[in-house]
Amino acid sequence: MSERTPWKPVLNPGTDLLGLPLTPEEGFVASRLDGVTDLHGLSVGTGLSPERIEAALEKLVSLGAVSPPEVLDEEESAAKDEPAAKDEPAGVHRKLYETTLHQLAAEERAGRARAAEEPELSAFCFDPLPAVVQALLENPRFALAQARLVAAHHRTPSGLEALAARAAFAADAGVRRALLRNPQLPAALLRRLHGGRRLLEQHKLVVSRDVPEQTRRAARELLRSRFATAEADERVEVILKTEGRCLTVLAGLPIDGKTAALLCGRTYTSTLLVQNISRWAAAPPALIAHLMKQELVRRSASLKLLLHRHPNAPTEPRR
Repeated sequence: MSERTPWKPVLNPGTDLLGLPLTPEEGFVASRLDGVTDLHGLSVGTGLSPERIEAALEKLVSLGAVSPPEVLDEEESAAKDEPAAKDEPAGVHRKLYETTLHQLAAEERAGRARAAEEPELSAFCFDPLPAVVQALLENPRFALAQARLVAAHHRTPSGLEALAARAAFAADAGVRRALLRNPQLPAALLRRLHGGRRLLEQHKLVVSRDVPEQTRRAARELLRSRFATAEADERVEVILKTEGRCLTVLAGLPIDGKTAALLCGRTYTSTLLVQNISRWAAAPPALIAHLMKQELVRRSASLKLLLHRHPNAPTEPRR
């Protein structure tokens, strides 16, 4: 099994540190973020404890100065464990298509694709016509290796839909991963691929930098739609495990009483989670009141202030 790459934080482009409400220590940590040093290296380089480094990074993430660490979903994790895809054969197949097959008439290409053997079989996977993709799918020699090439390189929504209509291909992690990275992935197909996933998995796609922006936008809408109908424990899971980062995407969506009760039944030790909930307008009064009683909040004037400013904060009793 491959190990997850350590987070190496870096300031987001255009960040103005002087305009952010940072303590001197947080500003010092921010000045040392170079995108190549992980948390251990930052601790060694600054002389600060790992806990203080993490606290400073939580503050920077909450202010939007630093992007949170990416969490690989199960398909990405599986991909890390697969043998590395060889670019050279793909390049050879692409060259064969561009130098020889592309010059044929569309009908002839479709006819040859239907009965092609290697190397033409894989070369036809680079054809831009949906009719050729459909012909490939009728070829009994067409297998997962070719399906992954089509998923990665084909550029029409209808061709990608035809590929994913085959259950065996749609279930393959390599095909699904390539489809998610393909800028022509239609929103309807995204819903088919990820509509049944848990909210936490859907959120990972929303924040992934490995997929096109239009796919992230569609994933945000999918997450909002699923959140509105999800079970309470699943809602709580995505809020807690993302430390409230998901709440930005879920702005304006209310929660039910069971979800609120589960959130109110927990002890909170994450500054970032409390900060993000304090900025969540839909947070119910009971949850805000519960957070105000937490030891973490009692020891932090800034967290108290954030919670007191929340529109659902309990009013102070008159003396």
